[in-house]
Amino acid sequence: MKSCCESGCAAESLRDSQRGTLVKVLWINAIMFVAIVAAAIYGKSTALLSDSLDNLGDALTYGLSLFAISQGAATKARVAVFKGGLIFLAASIVIAQVIHRLLHPVLPSYEIMGVFSIAGLVANGLCLFLLWRHREDDINMSSVYECSRNDIASNLSVIVAAAGVWLFSSGWPDIIVGTLLAVMLLRSSARVIRGALAELRQSRRSLTPDPS
Repeated sequence: MKSCCESGCAAESLRDSQRGTLVKVLWINAIMFVAIVAAAIYGKSTALLSDSLDNLGDALTYGLSLFAISQGAATKARVAVFKGGLIFLAASIVIAQVIHRLLHPVLPSYEIMGVFSIAGLVANGLCLFLLWRHREDDINMSSVYECSRNDIASNLSVIVAAAGVWLFSSGWPDIIVGTLLAVMLLRSSARVIRGALAELRQSRRSLTPDPS
């Protein structure tokens, strides 16, 4: 049987490992957000804007996750609920942008979309690699991993949208992909919130004294 000291040292080592990983992926996403949001505005791309909001949401998520590392299960679950809310907010912004593009159509720059979505794919692939070993540590890290996995799908979708804009000389592929990405974000938000609420219920049950 492990001593309390050994168990405590193992837990602290895990927290340190999680903290180091989160700091790295936070910086990657913060830098990519600034680069991609500027490219989205300049290139007039709804899909690329969705991609940039993913990066912003992830940077905020990683910051919250850093706070939650040393907290209890209930606090981690509450933070995960908030993270799910951030994903929902990002989806809402993309939907608003899609509506705006439908009312005011433009032809986005497929060159900018392609270059920055590939750069984002490389950056998010690195984040996913760093987070892989922590994906099942707890609700805090699993929700972080969920966000990073979304980014990979988002990057690939923007590449497809850029190819569609180039092939058809139309803004419709950008609008369609932006809409699909918004739906993906909504589904991801629901998964994160459901998992966090289930964790909260379990935490409350464990704190409730057994009447027997």
